[in-house]
Amino acid sequence: MSDAELSRDAITALAATVTRPMQAFIGGRYVSSMSGETFESVNPADRTIIANIASCDVADVDAAVTAARTAFDSGIWSQSHPSERKATLKRLAGLMDRDRVELAVLESLESGKPIRDCLNIDVPETARCIEWFAEGIDKIYDQSSPSGGQALGIIVREPIPVVAVVLPWNFPLMMLGWKIGPALAGGSSVIVKPAELTSMTALKVAALAAEAGVPDGVFNVVPGLGETAGRAIGLHPGIGAVSFTGSTEVGRMFLRYSADTNLKRTVLECGGKNPCVVLSDAGDLAAVAKHAVNAAFWNMGQNCTANSRLIVARSMKDELLEHVIAETRTWTTGNPYDPENLLGSMISDEQYDKVRGYIRAGLEQGATLAYEGAIGPNAGGYFIAPTIFDNVNPDMIIASEEIFGPVMAVIAVDDDEDAIRVANDTSYGLQASLFTRDVTRAHTIARRLQAGTVSVNCYSEGDITTPFGGFKQSGFGGRDKSIYAYDQYVEKKTVWFDLS
Repeated sequence: MSDAELSRDAITALAATVTRPMQAFIGGRYVSSMSGETFESVNPADRTIIANIASCDVADVDAAVTAARTAFDSGIWSQSHPSERKATLKRLAGLMDRDRVELAVLESLESGKPIRDCLNIDVPETARCIEWFAEGIDKIYDQSSPSGGQALGIIVREPIPVVAVVLPWNFPLMMLGWKIGPALAGGSSVIVKPAELTSMTALKVAALAAEAGVPDGVFNVVPGLGETAGRAIGLHPGIGAVSFTGSTEVGRMFLRYSADTNLKRTVLECGGKNPCVVLSDAGDLAAVAKHAVNAAFWNMGQNCTANSRLIVARSMKDELLEHVIAETRTWTTGNPYDPENLLGSMISDEQYDKVRGYIRAGLEQGATLAYEGAIGPNAGGYFIAPTIFDNVNPDMIIASEEIFGPVMAVIAVDDDEDAIRVANDTSYGLQASLFTRDVTRAHTIARRLQAGTVSVNCYSEGDITTPFGGFKQSGFGGRDKSIYAYDQYVEKKTVWFDLS
């Protein structure tokens, strides 16, 4: 089916008939949970139950670890030539391209994300991500030490045998690609624990990996609840590393699990309360507004790098706000199967209630409701339209806590120093956007903003070549994306030769 044929009605029909993978994937095949337990997956756009997913627990995680370790020890993947792993993973990327529409529909069905984003961003970027890491693995060199002529020290990278990746629900496919790409390319066996709200695309990719030639046991998916499957992963002594993306609260749990067991390497990418800083010389405010609105509302604001704080020079705040509201009016909210809609639903009733609570708190604390968007027809799920608050003080709840919804807080500042102070006044430090036409101010202030990524005159997380991660309570332990991501899943070993 061509893109031109992907109308709302066509997507709706596909969503009704698409195969919905519901079993765990362990040792190269789909299996029910050992307990027989399942949990319901709900379409947040209409609140209907769409699947009963296998609910894995300790026994299933143990089976996945056994399958993963057996595959690793056999050497069928871990000791294969890097070029062989590269070829297999490139086939996987090609199969994702082949099944692009099916993956996009599954992603939209389970998450409420707009189909246009799933088709044009999430699926193709995931495939390109896996392809990029595949291409890189036979181009990374080991090293030798400067130890003189009487000795030789070589530093080699060896894959951690069993790696677990614990995924969030806001970008199920893209985060899967960011994590399995470098882990599989490096030779590790992988266990994926998708968020219980969005399990099906990871289960679909597992079957595609097998079709591409990834050996049995190398790629496993154990869906389940955080308190069962997630906890079992965190506590399992047979897992050597966990890469987690999600809330800071749950990130702390994985650190405790590691401390209480085998001190497994723990990589955390957690929350953010990210600023969009617009200085007095920002230039074209209509263009700035386009970036600011995208930064705040993309993916319904359910984004760890969402710029939920618009920090702007007081002298130009009102003019910029006019442009922001005008741009926001174009961000239609409604049925995610309609390619015309830029925004879909919140992920769940819990998230819906949480975001509505923040909106009430903004009003109660004295912020001015500058704009509240409309929701389109046939939107009976957990929909919240873009909401903009003006006259926000930095100590208000909507300016200090991560909302994870389509809510923007506009904060006026007096000068550059005030802007920097307000931007850095958070326990997080994941991403920041900065708008100025002065190259000296851009360099100087970008270096002073406490964030893992600072984008200048745009909103961006960089691309696949740039590392992604945060400062402070936004996480630590490693970086997704770029060549640095490989280091999360390998051990560095020194081999020392006495040549005297």
